[in-house]
Amino acid sequence: MQQKSADLELVKLTKRYGDVTAVHAIDLRVAAGSYCCLLGPSGCGKTSTLRMIAGHELASDGDVLLGGRNITLLPAAERGTAMMFQSYALFPHLSVLDNVAFSLKMRGIGKAERHKRAHDLLERVAMTPYAQRKPSELSGGQQQRVALARALITEPSVLLLDEPLSALDPFLRIRMRAELKRWQHDLGFTFIHVTHSQEEAMALSDQVVVMNQGLIEQVASPHDLFNAPASEFVAKFLGGHNVIRLGDAKIALRADKVRLSRDASGDNTMAGDVLGVEYQGTYVLVTMNLPQQDDFSVMLPEADFFRAPCSPGERMFAQWNSSDVHRLAS
Repeated sequence: MQQKSADLELVKLTKRYGDVTAVHAIDLRVAAGSYCCLLGPSGCGKTSTLRMIAGHELASDGDVLLGGRNITLLPAAERGTAMMFQSYALFPHLSVLDNVAFSLKMRGIGKAERHKRAHDLLERVAMTPYAQRKPSELSGGQQQRVALARALITEPSVLLLDEPLSALDPFLRIRMRAELKRWQHDLGFTFIHVTHSQEEAMALSDQVVVMNQGLIEQVASPHDLFNAPASEFVAKFLGGHNVIRLGDAKIALRADKVRLSRDASGDNTMAGDVLGVEYQGTYVLVTMNLPQQDDFSVMLPEADFFRAPCSPGERMFAQWNSSDVHRLAS
């Protein structure tokens, strides 16, 4: 398959549904050949953004540029993008082979040629033995591979994925996550993946775009996002962070950077009561009630917790280093 990846750029892209603005004039650049995740809660505008890129929604304002070409008003089939839907949307009456080859049939490509290209893609996604089966005879993970092959047969510059792992069980989700990343690396395409799962976005992406109420809150690598969230919303949505109010300022503190003690020591110490203790395997999650702080959490390594365990109702001191604090812009 020929590698055709291209830069994608959104310029003041806006989507309105009547009086409701779902996407507010966002600007974004996604480098060719990268894996970008649009991350945020339900209703934040991430799926509307994806559908405008795909051409399944018409932008109310702004532009979509692919490889420097303005594709904002082009029909979906002429954009150089392909979309893999959450439901996979496979034709139940067609074989796996014919599902993958379907778009080539619509373009008038002969049966021998389209089947050859479909077989090549099925081999790439390890689905050749299932070429003559119907979708109902496949597992969820196998259906996803067929949907991916069908999307790739048009040789798009950008592959768009709408919550592609949400229907899978947790074990399969992790396995398919690794396969998606491998396919993106091997194919060299630009992948844009919508998800509400922080774990999924952090595991897959080169670039995470955190959205909230139709706006982009932050664009960063997973490492930079987790270590330097731009706002209180980002810190709380990512999880694993405490937001502490110090006068007029707000700081973010990773829960795994907090220590617990029965004695006060050092400058960065706050006393509170233990509310809950949850064993999570490699770590123990301790929640505390600290003065004027919401949902304060401490993630203690399993061995550290069991060397000096604490219980709900017990008074403890939370401590941290100044170097582990990140000041929030908002």
